[in-house]
Amino acid sequence: MFILMVVIFVLGYVAIALEHPLKVDKAASALIIGTLCWVAYILDGENILNMGFSLSWKEFQMHYPEITGLNAIHHFIVDYEIVHHIGEIGEILFFLLAAMTIVEVIDQHQGFKVITDKIDTTNKIKLLWLLSILTFFMSALLDNLTTTIVMVALLRKLVSDKETRWFYASMIVLAANAGGAWSPIGDVTTIMLWIGGQITALSIIKGVILPSLVCLVVPLILLSFTMKGNVVRPKINLNEKEYTTHSERILMLSMGVGGLLFVPVFKTFTHLPPYMGMLLSLGILWVVSEILHRNKPDEIKNRLKITAVLKKVDTPTVLFFLGILSAVAALQSAGQLALLSQFLDEKLGNVNLIAISIGVLSSIVDNVPLVAGAMGMYPIAEAGATGYMSNFVQDGVFWEFLAYTAGTGGSMLIIGSAAGVAAMGLEKIDFIWYLKRISWLALLGYLAGAGVYVLEFT
Repeated sequence: MFILMVVIFVLGYVAIALEHPLKVDKAASALIIGTLCWVAYILDGENILNMGFSLSWKEFQMHYPEITGLNAIHHFIVDYEIVHHIGEIGEILFFLLAAMTIVEVIDQHQGFKVITDKIDTTNKIKLLWLLSILTFFMSALLDNLTTTIVMVALLRKLVSDKETRWFYASMIVLAANAGGAWSPIGDVTTIMLWIGGQITALSIIKGVILPSLVCLVVPLILLSFTMKGNVVRPKINLNEKEYTTHSERILMLSMGVGGLLFVPVFKTFTHLPPYMGMLLSLGILWVVSEILHRNKPDEIKNRLKITAVLKKVDTPTVLFFLGILSAVAALQSAGQLALLSQFLDEKLGNVNLIAISIGVLSSIVDNVPLVAGAMGMYPIAEAGATGYMSNFVQDGVFWEFLAYTAGTGGSMLIIGSAAGVAAMGLEKIDFIWYLKRISWLALLGYLAGAGVYVLEFT
């Protein structure tokens, strides 16, 4: 069953990759493997856990020595691990749901029109650089997932052709992941390392901003030599009825973006999970929306109230996250991911190669358990440590490089990062299309940025 869990995940991954040829929505495949991995796990839990690869099982036995036998295994998997992981997954899902709702509220109030009216260029290269640089810095201030949701919504107002919009959305994913890697609040993995004490805010900014910028600029330069022409903007229906005034658009745009920017501030001061800040922002926006439209005709209320907006949120994307993260959680709990991390340590034995390999793997497997596994494998070394262990002190080479590789490596595949999955769900980007047109650009940028970091600090 230990191997069967991996087989189930791989087959599900293939089904997700071949979503369009199979004509089966990726959310369905993700939900199936997310459940079957746990089924295989609990059916043979005793043998799997006796293999000794599960780090969480060892921790459970230390904390609950009084629970023994099959009862302990059942309690560990059902009441301990599933509850633990569903809490972590729930944080991501609630964050995503609230962020998508806020963005949809802004869109329904035509808030993005305030920005798109300011972007008058239709030149493909200029627009590419403008959107990418804007995304890069927005991602550092917000996070790569929220920024991607906002920018893809904005993109729909700028580009009408589907494949061209896919291309720009894909580059937004690259820019969002690169921008999130150098900020302590820009990516879930950097947040983990920051909270865990492996890195400090100022050090990660100074150490990783240049490699991250190179990771983005290299693909942009290459595309600047190949892209030509202008984009076609969506047609404006002059007869379309407007449901909001200019002041209402500015208000909802300001409150929506302000609410998103508030989230990292909320987390910094309260130390509560980011999703709580996002839900608070949504709640405030909800109240303002109710007050704003309470005296308006039912036609406007039925279009602009949050209850109406919620119906437009892409629920399948949320379910996809639930399924894929559940599957990864099962592999983490059973020990497959810990075994993989040990293999890398034994076979590579070089912190740079290990970090680069983790980045490559993060394009296939979620970067969160990979980073969590690395944090568990390598305790923070004491200040003043020498030799090999000096790489693992706070703000050591390994931790900073891991933040870069885990943050940007996921761009190599569309499902390799939260930003990619969000863009894929929002724009229905085809996996194979991304693989053919974007993956090689992401790989070159990733390696170029990694090379810059190695030259700087080793």
